Amino acid sequence: MRLIEAPSPNFDARRAPPDMIVLHYTGMASGEAALARLRDPAAKVSAHYLVDEDGLVYALVDEARRAWHAGASAWKGATDVNARSIGVEIVNPGHEIGYRPFPAAQVLAVIDLLGDIRERWTIEDGLILGHSDVAPRRKQDPGELFPWPQLAAAGHGLWVEPPAAPGAALSVGDRGLGVLVLRGALARLGYEVPAHGPFDDDLAIVVTAFQRHWLQTRCDGAADGDTRARLTALLRLSGP
Repeated sequence: MRLIEAPSPNFDARRAPPDMIVLHYTGMASGEAALARLRDPAAKVSAHYLVDEDGLVYALVDEARRAWHAGASAWKGATDVNARSIGVEIVNPGHEIGYRPFPAAQVLAVIDLLGDIRERWTIEDGLILGHSDVAPRRKQDPGELFPWPQLAAAGHGLWVEPPAAPGAALSVGDRGLGVLVLRGALARLGYEVPAHGPFDDDLAIVVTAFQRHWLQTRCDGAADGDTRARLTALLRLSGP
């Protein structure tokens, strides 16, 4: 892993050791622009690392410090995700500018970086997440082109491939037990989801975030049989 120290002034103190990694894309036109913003005191944003498309890694904030990358976010009831996480920004223009596949060298660098981080901190596979997982109502990154299966095959993060599960999709407007079970399952995995209510637009946003990570061929917010099967398989894999 090629690493360059590029300190950012945008950080504060942690209250506890990190137990989570959050992956982002930069959503900017270039790596240079992203690096400048993450180091700009006026921007008040940062991450611990930035991974460029050629695989070069910039170290911005010491892992023992709290970087400012997740914003308003939550996972498993914890709302200060910055306080418990290490943030990794991955150079990619993103959905609004020109979303594209992540180069092989960049992905390999992310894998190496995750392995390096996990040698120092206890971070479970189920707590290696995307920005859209912890902030589904605001963010889409790193998105459906990010190779989560490749990371999991290298030993970082969760991935499941259950058998195909055809069946009618739950979607906006639906009510009943199936919707309540879906809400409960998403909340149990970690998403911030109200326990009650019909399948509304807000629930569709959360389902889409789940699909961007774990069912990348379908990101439409409708919880079809395959979506629900993957959610069930992930809950079994991740434990209580």
